Amino acid sequence: MVDSIGDRIKVECDARKTITEQLKRQNLEDKLEISFSLKGIYPIDEPDTLFMNVKNKSENLAIYVDWDNSSIAGIDQRSRRVIRKSPDLVRDLAVPQIPSLIVPGRTLKESVTAEDVFKRDKETGTYSPALPIANIPGLQKGGKLQKKQYMDFMSGKIDFEFSLDLVLRIAEATYGVNQGTNIPLVCIVNCPFKIKKLPWTYALPWNRKK
Repeated sequence: MVDSIGDRIKVECDARKTITEQLKRQNLEDKLEISFSLKGIYPIDEPDTLFMNVKNKSENLAIYVDWDNSSIAGIDQRSRRVIRKSPDLVRDLAVPQIPSLIVPGRTLKESVTAEDVFKRDKETGTYSPALPIANIPGLQKGGKLQKKQYMDFMSGKIDFEFSLDLVLRIAEATYGVNQGTNIPLVCIVNCPFKIKKLPWTYALPWNRKK
């Protein structure tokens, strides 16, 4: 029996190939680890949030995540400001975000998304994600090119990509400065994600177990 699964997509991030290689080039592979908790399979109107882990593997470095200078690029490659998500987000989204400190040996776990996916609830005053980070359904409302991209994606002819550019500031934990070392003061890590349209055959029981 074939289950009705609607439109499903697969979201992947090859952290070992992409993120780890960048950290190696910046002499940070033994100081820092970045990973994402992905479900893998999503409805086409998700994910609206990324669950991120940043581990400070060093013994003497303070690592700060600079949220306001980090950005998310959607499938149109337009850069959007990153917002760190909280359960009851009531502040004005334009207010500057305080950088998050990760001390040696600790891991920061945060949910992040793009600023323009939020919608404010008029009754509660809280903000919550109302659009996917990669707004594939929104292509149907675009021009001729966007509509063609949507049809090509839905037929499996093309894949989409989006990315998180994470800005980290690094300092000696003891002195608060980073002088005389080969560790960069500012580190920018590009975290790319690939989106594939799952074929209808995914609904077959023997395929869904793979």
